Amino acid sequence: MTSATVTDERRRKRSNDPLIALHYQLAHARTDGGLEAIVVADGSGVVVAGAGTWAMCEELAAYAPLLAQGQWTEPGLDDTSRVAELRGEVDVQPVDVDGQTVLLCARGGPRRLAAIDAAAAGVARILRVAA
Repeated sequence: MTSATVTDERRRKRSNDPLIALHYQLAHARTDGGLEAIVVADGSGVVVAGAGTWAMCEELAAYAPLLAQGQWTEPGLDDTSRVAELRGEVDVQPVDVDGQTVLLCARGGPRRLAAIDAAAAGVARILRVAA
C-alpha cells in the first residue's frame, strides 16, 4: 500500500464480515453524532447490529417498528406510554436494501439527524455487498 492510498482512505477500521462492518459504521455514527445509541433492527424489532449499551440497543430495536409507523396509541394509555416518551428522544429511518427494509434507530445526541442520515448510506452499502 502506498502512502497516497493510506492517506486517501477515510475509513480507519474495515472488515469483510458484514456484522463487524455494520458495528464499525454504527460506532462511528454514534461518536460523530454524540448519540447514546444507534441500532439496525429488522421489521420485527430484532437487533441486527448496534452501538451503545446492549440494553438500550435492544429497547430501541424493539420499539423501532412502532416508532417508524408514526402515530401510535396504546389502548387505555395516554401520551405517558413508553412509545410516546421515546418519540421525542429517538429518530427512526427506514433503509431499503434491494427491496428489503431495515430500520436505523438512534437516540440522543446533538447531531442525531445528521448522524442517522450518514449512517444510513453506510448501512445500505454494507448490506448490499453482503447480500
